[in-house]
Amino acid sequence: MRSIWKGAISFGLVSIPIKVVSATENHSVSFHQVHTADGGRIRYRKVCELDEEEVPREEIGRGFETEEGRTVLLTDDDLAALPLPTAKTVEILGFVPAEEIDPIQLDRSYYLAADGKRADKPYVLLREALRRSGKVAVAKLALRARESLGMLRVYEDTLALHTMLWPDEIRAVGGVAPEGQVEVRDAELDLADTLMETLGELDWSDLRDEYREALEELVRAKVEGAEPPGEELRRRTEAGGGKLVDLMSVLERSVQEARSGRQEGEATVHELSDRQPAKKAPPKKAAASKKAASKQGASKKAAAKKTGSKAAAPKKAAAKKKTAAKKTTRPRKTA
Repeated sequence: MRSIWKGAISFGLVSIPIKVVSATENHSVSFHQVHTADGGRIRYRKVCELDEEEVPREEIGRGFETEEGRTVLLTDDDLAALPLPTAKTVEILGFVPAEEIDPIQLDRSYYLAADGKRADKPYVLLREALRRSGKVAVAKLALRARESLGMLRVYEDTLALHTMLWPDEIRAVGGVAPEGQVEVRDAELDLADTLMETLGELDWSDLRDEYREALEELVRAKVEGAEPPGEELRRRTEAGGGKLVDLMSVLERSVQEARSGRQEGEATVHELSDRQPAKKAPPKKAAASKKAASKQGASKKAAAKKTGSKAAAPKKAAAKKKTAAKKTTRPRKTA
C-alpha cells in the first residue's frame, strides 16, 4: 500500500517513525457525464475568470480570501514553514477509554506502519501498552492541509489512526428528533427487546452492496440487449414500504418471523409496513357446523329440484296433448 504521509508518533520522549496508509477503499459507483445526443464525454476545464482562458495545472496555486475580499497567494513553501509542531508529528495528548469518544466525531481511517527497523521496538511498545490498558490515545496531527484530532487504537496487530472532527464541527441536534411527547408503552419495549434478542448477532460475511450488484446487472443487460431487471427490482423495493399503523401487531409478527427464520437457519427482517396481522383459523367445531349446514342446504336444494321436476311433468304432457289436437283439426269448407 502506498503511503500518503510520513512522520513520527510523539509519545513523551519516545519518537516512532511511521508511514500513514489508507485503511479503507471506496467501492461506490461512479458515473461519467455524457452528451445524451451523441454519447460524448462532458469534461470540466479550469478557466481563469479574468482572461477566460484554460489554465494548466502547473500554473494553479492556493489562494486565501480575507474578510475584506482580498486574495492572498500561499505557496507550498509558505505552508511548510508554518510553526506547527504537528506538521510531521502525530502528537499524543493523552489516553482515554474508547467509550468516551462518540463515533460521530470519527472521520477517516488509516493504518500506521513502522518506518524502518529502528521503529519496530517503540511501535510494538506503544501497541502493547494500548492493548493492556484497554484505552485509546488522543492525538493531533496535520494531514491533508489541515490540523486534525486523531484517535490511535490497536486493530488486530496494527496501530490504526482515525482522524476526528473538532468539537465545534459537530452540529447541534435541535429540531431533528420528533417534537412533542411521544409515549412508548412497556409492552412495546418488551417486544422490541424480544425482537432484538431473536434476531441475534450479525453475520458480517453476509453483508454486501446490493445497489452496486443491481447496477452491474443492469449494465450487463443493456450491453447484451436483454430486458433490464429494473421492474422486478422496483417491485421488491416498493413491497417494503408502507405506513406505520399497528406497532404492536407489526412487532409481534416480526418476532414470529424472526423465530421461524432462525429455526430454518436464516432470519428474515421486514420493515414496518401496513400489513395486517394474519387472520386466525376458525375453530374446528365451527368449521364442522358450517360443513353440516352446507350439506343440509345442498339436500334441500336437490329435493326442491326433484319436486319441481315432478310438478312440471303434467304441464309438459298437457302441452304435448294440446299441440297434437291442434295438428289434427281440419279447416271447415265454406259454401
